[in-house]
Amino acid sequence: MHKRLLSAFALCLLLASFLDAQKMVSAQFLGSRTRAQIAAQFNNPLVQYDARFYRVIYTTKNTAGQPDTVSGLIVVPQDPARIFPRLVYQHGTSSTRTDVPSFNVLTGGEGTLGLLFAGMGFLTFMPDYLGLGVAKGFHPYVHAASESWVAADMLRALPDFMAYYGPGLHVNSQLFVTGYSQGGHASMAFQRDVEGPWKNEFKMTAASHMSGPYSIGEVMRGLVLSDDIYFYPSYIPHTLISYQNVYGNLFNFVQEVFREPYATLISQHYSGNINLIQLNSQLINLLTQNEGACRPVRMLHPQLVQEVKADDGHPVNVALRDNNVYPWAPQVPTRIYYCMADDQVPFQNSIVARDTMLARGAADLQVIDVNSNADHGGCVSPALLNTVLFFLTYRDVGFVSNTQEPYAIAPLQLQPNPTNGAVWLMDLPGEGQVQVFDISGRLRQDLSGIADRNYRLNLSTLENGVYLVRFLSEGRLWQSKVVLHR
Repeated sequence: MHKRLLSAFALCLLLASFLDAQKMVSAQFLGSRTRAQIAAQFNNPLVQYDARFYRVIYTTKNTAGQPDTVSGLIVVPQDPARIFPRLVYQHGTSSTRTDVPSFNVLTGGEGTLGLLFAGMGFLTFMPDYLGLGVAKGFHPYVHAASESWVAADMLRALPDFMAYYGPGLHVNSQLFVTGYSQGGHASMAFQRDVEGPWKNEFKMTAASHMSGPYSIGEVMRGLVLSDDIYFYPSYIPHTLISYQNVYGNLFNFVQEVFREPYATLISQHYSGNINLIQLNSQLINLLTQNEGACRPVRMLHPQLVQEVKADDGHPVNVALRDNNVYPWAPQVPTRIYYCMADDQVPFQNSIVARDTMLARGAADLQVIDVNSNADHGGCVSPALLNTVLFFLTYRDVGFVSNTQEPYAIAPLQLQPNPTNGAVWLMDLPGEGQVQVFDISGRLRQDLSGIADRNYRLNLSTLENGVYLVRFLSEGRLWQSKVVLHR
């Protein structure tokens, strides 16, 4: 008995040590891009740095609490004299196991956003999540807890990466987080945990969540249980299979939840024979053929639908609510960007998050419709632009030498202010780009190739109000507010 107790105690110590000290297993250099290449790729004059990017493999835990190994992308801005903040980017829904940052950065996928952030001075971390990249098993889709801890464990492996990387990488205490679509759900989960149970380990600087399904238990549940036409039916079985794998009490067989012929097709996805895009396409065809339109609720057994609607404590409802990421109050500057015409993630997710967070005492929260007419794909660019500009107002890139001051946003000289229609931008440093944002953060004017030292900016087509005018040149930023009144 004594030996057994000692063995059990040793095992507990081993597991505790593992969970408290995540490690990098390996790092693989994938490539580099120059500042000019990144600026041209994203048409962004704010890019200041070259970047190098690496696929890293590191330790974490799976949803059963057992040791696991996952992958991710780290993108490093290049300047050994500077001290960079950290940024976590959570990626959107993956159609295949390798449709993740550490693999698709080479093929023009979402991983390339790491180049943009690194080029603007952020040491960027892009986890691939459980069940994707090099990880084994079925991906726990929109499972908030694992989306969060996998990102945290990637940050915890940073000392190992810095040892691998060698001299020339310096990091400060700032931490930013953002993500799009599923990544918006994941980034909000991560911010919640950083400001909650991990507040003594990490300190969040600012957060931006973009077009995410934050209200899994209400808004997304309502969509699934409605008879509405929805052209992304594969998300429903993908989510339910994920939650069955995590919680273990939703169903025993796919056929208990889904009717035929849908159940057979969904089982093929569960076994890995068809990917998410293939599943979606074939489900649309089947639903249209059998139901007259793509109404995903009709894949489900009607009795199950009624039970879920009637019983708030049904295991499906409990699992859905457990993955809500909005019922808390962020205390650092936080932005939620969405588009009202989103065809994949209903904009009501952002409204529910806004109302709940403000009611709970959110300190600095703005929730902004960046393009009322954009669908889910069209919302990416305006949401990302707003995120970048928002983060730049808080980013601190210092110098290793104390003889220099960190770069800061400079005031833009403009007159007259207030104005009744036009304003002069004075003493501009060289050729650059002028951008005008309204008070809600929407881009209203974007003018490139401005070369005049004093430039007359026409605001006469805009409504009365307060606007933010920005001038971008050679990776630097000047800005000031102007009041338009006539």
